[in-house]
Amino acid sequence: MKKTLQYIGFFGLLIMSLSTNAQERTKVEWLSWEEAIERSEVEPRKFFIDVYTDWCGWCKRMDKATFQKPHIAKYLNENYYSIKFNAESTQDITFNGKTYKYIKQGRRGYHELAVAITKGRLSFPTIVFIDEAKNVIQPIPGFRSPDEFEIIMTYFGYDFYRKTPWNIYKEDYIPMRKKSAIHSAEQVPVISDEN
Repeated sequence: MKKTLQYIGFFGLLIMSLSTNAQERTKVEWLSWEEAIERSEVEPRKFFIDVYTDWCGWCKRMDKATFQKPHIAKYLNENYYSIKFNAESTQDITFNGKTYKYIKQGRRGYHELAVAITKGRLSFPTIVFIDEAKNVIQPIPGFRSPDEFEIIMTYFGYDFYRKTPWNIYKEDYIPMRKKSAIHSAEQVPVISDEN
């Protein structure tokens, strides 16, 4: 009886550990600029940057509505180095050999790197995609729903932006959940009544 309880306890802990690990994998792994750059030296990947400010309501809404979705987090974690970047950060950041600084302007200010990667268009939130060579691919301003964001992140993540016009990609896109349902259906054996 005692051994049975020990086995039950062991398997219970194992299951809780596995479910905790699964939950952790469904959160976006946000990195600092330094961490992302360091990792990219070992394993090159694209960068995804969420440019936000503390006072931005739409930024907070996008955090909750979009970045909390497990399939979004999983894709970002597997294909990008994700950085949550406060456009009013006062910390100096060195990127591509240049040091960017905070510029005070009135009661607030802005970070020079935010201006650089958004191509001078400070609007919040703005999502920015940067390639493996650390060149800005595209800044995209405004709130994005999970469905909109999924199309955008896969367009850049799978390199379709290099050869497929956005309108064609968007029109032909099959959402990840539908793709996995189609894939699962293809694996289900067909049972025939002919026997």
